Amino acid sequence: MFQTALETAQNAIGRFLQTEFAGLTPGCVADGMRYAVDGGKRLRGFLALESARVYNVPQGQALFAAGAVECIHAYSLVHDDLPCMDDDDLRRGRPTVHLKWDEATAILVGDALQSFAFELLSRDGAGDAKQRITLISALAKASGAEGMVLGQARDIVATTTRAPLGLEEVTALQSGKTGALITWSAQAGAILGRADAAPLQRYAQAVGLAFQIADDILDVEGNAATAGKRLQKDAGAKKATFVSLLGLKGAKARAADLVAQAEAALTPLGDAAETLRTLACYMVDRDR
Repeated sequence: MFQTALETAQNAIGRFLQTEFAGLTPGCVADGMRYAVDGGKRLRGFLALESARVYNVPQGQALFAAGAVECIHAYSLVHDDLPCMDDDDLRRGRPTVHLKWDEATAILVGDALQSFAFELLSRDGAGDAKQRITLISALAKASGAEGMVLGQARDIVATTTRAPLGLEEVTALQSGKTGALITWSAQAGAILGRADAAPLQRYAQAVGLAFQIADDILDVEGNAATAGKRLQKDAGAKKATFVSLLGLKGAKARAADLVAQAEAALTPLGDAAETLRTLACYMVDRDR
């Protein structure tokens, strides 16, 4: 049932984005945007849809939030893959955008995806004026210098300077780089449902960290063909990760503890949050 719900959401988000992209001026930027959002797990978008469903928000409205966060996530991956950042040549089993086209196009594609996300949230269908402003403001903070970008900057500094990071520093880094967008996705449903976002915020903070720990574990134990990207990069770059700091067994135990925390945070939401509970387990049990 969960896998069906996930695949249904993935397809709905894909159709929504391709429909919204249809009005773009033809060219390499529009083509690159479509390429960058194609495929992937779309877990952030799924989380936005599911958190909205808890509050009986129509999917047609929630898709604007789901599409927006997937655009931001795709932009971050396009830029993260660039030679000046993580220098990756494979994403979702295909050549990265800068290899498919070139570096200049990849930068512009990322820029365009970022601005398009906020355009989506400004549309009438995304909610009333207050909801749209709240969503836009929160996403700007989550994706910018206090969120995802800050986490990425900390990651670059740590990698280039070889600065030794402890568990607290790695947790703070990943809370921005990975966790900020996941937290926004969960809170989006509460914003659209005009509800208290605190339970979903606690849930998402635990899930976001568990997701990153699972990524660190996959980098060590995963299969590159299944994951669709190059693995075992962290050890080669001598990055401090949850696995390097806690060991595989300790990292897995920490992820399991975070899943339990996430599930507990959903208690006030009752049976309506059952899919979100299953999602928390999926975040750490996935193979890509």
